[in-house]
Amino acid sequence: MYTNQENIASSSHENIPRSAPQLILVLGGARSGKSTFTEQLAKRSRRSVAFIATATASDDDMRLRIEKHQAARPAEWHTIEEPLNLSLAIHKAASLADVILLDCMTLWASNWLFTQENIDDASPITSSYYEGVLAEIDGLLTTFRALDSQKTLIIVTNEVGLGIVPSYTLGRVYRDVLGLVNQRLADAADRVYLMIAGLGVDIKRLHEEAML
Repeated sequence: MYTNQENIASSSHENIPRSAPQLILVLGGARSGKSTFTEQLAKRSRRSVAFIATATASDDDMRLRIEKHQAARPAEWHTIEEPLNLSLAIHKAASLADVILLDCMTLWASNWLFTQENIDDASPITSSYYEGVLAEIDGLLTTFRALDSQKTLIIVTNEVGLGIVPSYTLGRVYRDVLGLVNQRLADAADRVYLMIAGLGVDIKRLHEEAML
């Protein structure tokens, strides 16, 4: 069902030398199958896995969601809960496992925005928000590139730019911030999958073929 999933799984656990760690980005809308897809990739790699969770139990609904996801993950997986410092979390995860699954950038971007100065309709939006978040992503990528060449980082994120324009300032800033984050990660990734109704499409490979 998932495009090239078997190929990724097999290449990730065979002793194939790589000159650099591998980055896989998986994005899609809500309930598109992102988490299931990435967890299957990690399981089929047959390597040790560390899961970085960025969610925080902000209310009862989110607490139940977190508990459900925790129960569904294999017991042997390492779990690191880190809502903000992803560079530190990736460094720690790499010391525990060969496959690092980061789920997700969507919640991380929300967490990051809430650490910034108050954003409201009365406040002008400056470029500092966008420069700041991209600096964080560049730090994440620097940490990733320093990993052992046999490590794999799988990142989950949402595509939030396909709906209506948010009517309030914070919503528009969030949409723009996450869009910039996704672009920076997609540019650096070896593979980028777009999830649609549970089906994964390798859009980076399609892009590369179209540019030939």
